[in-house]
Amino acid sequence: MMTHTAETWPIAAALLQFPNVGPDGVSTQEQTAEQWAESLQEVADAGFTEVDLTDGWLRPGDLAPARLEELRATLSAVGLTAPAISAIRRSVIDPVDGDANLAYSHRTIDAAAALGVPLVSVGLHRPLTPEQQAVLWFWTVPGPQDPVGDRETWDKAVTRLRELADHAASVGVELSLEMYEDTYLGTADSSVALLTDIARENVGLNPDLGNLIRMQRPIESWESMVTKTLPHANYWHVKSYYRVEDPATGTVLTSPAPMESGFVSYRQAVKIALAHGYTGAFCVEHYGGDGLSVAASNREYLRRILPRRTAA
Repeated sequence: MMTHTAETWPIAAALLQFPNVGPDGVSTQEQTAEQWAESLQEVADAGFTEVDLTDGWLRPGDLAPARLEELRATLSAVGLTAPAISAIRRSVIDPVDGDANLAYSHRTIDAAAALGVPLVSVGLHRPLTPEQQAVLWFWTVPGPQDPVGDRETWDKAVTRLRELADHAASVGVELSLEMYEDTYLGTADSSVALLTDIARENVGLNPDLGNLIRMQRPIESWESMVTKTLPHANYWHVKSYYRVEDPATGTVLTSPAPMESGFVSYRQAVKIALAHGYTGAFCVEHYGGDGLSVAASNREYLRRILPRRTAA
């Protein structure tokens, strides 16, 4: 049953544009609560009442209890609530850092519970390579890939994500799996298969279509992807891209776009999601330029296309 309206639906800003080191060289982890408030006030001033605590800015899982309380109080003071913490590039099957990422993910779940945040979004994508960091758009250079057809690694992903799910359930938190190219969450079919193998009621998909449509190679149609994945969604990172394909040469070019003018018709995608009972929060993202302002425009676009009344 739909419980939100266009005006009340939680639509959070991502913190992709906020660096994890301040102008003074001090890490966000070490900043004062007043410095956190300066950044979060920008989000509130852009018209948001929700924020995704994207850990590229601040890692709640690495804060001591007293500092978590400072963060909770700071969010309240600036008028923001957090529907989710997104743990980015912390794959639990990373061949080098998988064990450390698993421990970090457990800490992040505990931090979410302490902050009263109802959901943690995790994925299987790994840190950007030096080659990806050296170009304008990182997705134009191939990054790390999960081994295809490797049952042992697949089973390890299932086991570890199930472990996180059980921990999350024990503290009243949901888990969402962010779709991302070239991982076991890199296609609609693989994502649904992984979710099915995990088999936990508090786990759903975060069908971040942008991560897949930006690939500069042939892709499954977005209509097919949303039809397969949105029935399983419990959180949703939304962003879009322009996509140009030249069939004569096979050239594919992509660049970030506002949601209302990009490749995906989110008007149609949202209708499909709601038809399948989606009630989760949205997190609006955008790369490049004044990403926060574009995200705010994306928020207003969503409010225009979401239902004005709750379902009976």
